[in-house]
Amino acid sequence: MPVLPGAEPYRHEGGEVGVLLCHGFTGSPQSLRPWAERLAEHGLTVSLPLLPGHGTRWEDLAITGWQDWYAEVDRALGELAERCTQVFVCGLSMGGALALRLAARHGDAVAGLVLVNPGNKVHGAAAHALPVVRHVVRTIPGIASDIAKEGSVEVGYDRVPLHAAHQLRNFFRIVDRELPQVTQPLMVLHSTQDHVVPPADSARVLGRVSSRDVTEILLEQSYHVATLDHDADRIAEESLAFIDRLASGVDESSAAGGVEGTASGG
Repeated sequence: MPVLPGAEPYRHEGGEVGVLLCHGFTGSPQSLRPWAERLAEHGLTVSLPLLPGHGTRWEDLAITGWQDWYAEVDRALGELAERCTQVFVCGLSMGGALALRLAARHGDAVAGLVLVNPGNKVHGAAAHALPVVRHVVRTIPGIASDIAKEGSVEVGYDRVPLHAAHQLRNFFRIVDRELPQVTQPLMVLHSTQDHVVPPADSARVLGRVSSRDVTEILLEQSYHVATLDHDADRIAEESLAFIDRLASGVDESSAAGGVEGTASGG
């Protein structure tokens, strides 16, 4: 199937510091493209893949599973690791969960994480019925374009296939169990008003990871897709500052005999 206009993957060859960006469930690289381009302008090597089943039609998503989505970002991380001396991973919504699993499983291969409204759980009574209901009801209304900024639109599906939603629920459970294995520096930016992922998900992530260098930032002007919303510039600026601090910190610590960086709070 042809890819929807704007949903194409993005790649930029820059310096020795790389950034992998992971988009969200039923979304596409378009939701992170402005962020990716800002990182590229800063001289970073950037990879923003299109997850399997996304960016075409919802029927394609219905026949994929979480293993497919995770395999794609795992592959992209491997490519960046071969090209770069350091790799940071950023994610929006489900992309945040993908980033967390990469960090839990790959350890030092991930230098740090920047998460925007990370998903951790499929909420509501309907979530418990998914294993059965998905065999009766194929889809429910979509979740794309939860954006406060007038005129800003996310390229995503207008329907959510329940088979894929069931896969997402299973994936979130797996990632939640792995959160204590996440030790990398972490920045979590989350919206105070989010109609897709509640603030409880960010709180759960922050409360269960083992990271000591943690920054939490509240986004008060945006909804779920904050990367296309009023706080988009702030997300780019904060993530660049985070990456610059840690990238330069490695060089400085090597010269100083391995002095560790200090933790920061938001």
